[in-house]
Amino acid sequence: MSATVLVVGAAGAVVAVATGGLVLAGVATDVHRARAAADLGALAAAGPLVGGGPPDCTAAADVATRNGARLVACGTGEDGSVVVRVSVPLGVVGRPGVPSVVDATARAGPVTGGPG
Repeated sequence: MSATVLVVGAAGAVVAVATGGLVLAGVATDVHRARAAADLGALAAAGPLVGGGPPDCTAAADVATRNGARLVACGTGEDGSVVVRVSVPLGVVGRPGVPSVVDATARAGPVTGGPG
């Protein structure tokens, strides 16, 4: 009888650890997706800067949407680069201690100055 209780307890511990690992893996995936969407959105918005134009925030929003994110902010930074912030909903909503969204920010723009 005590062996059965021990086996059931061990199985429960394995399930709990596996569930926690899957939650962490899901959060890590969503964080990477947010970072990629922000990077790609910033690059898309920075295209017109090469010719001296304003950032193309419509392109940034389109790229973010295609990557499962929502454009939160898009504008020109102090150094003339484009700053894009996106938000991605987490797939593990409702877990204690886990936020419902993850934000990521990226910057892109033409190189000005440099060593030399």
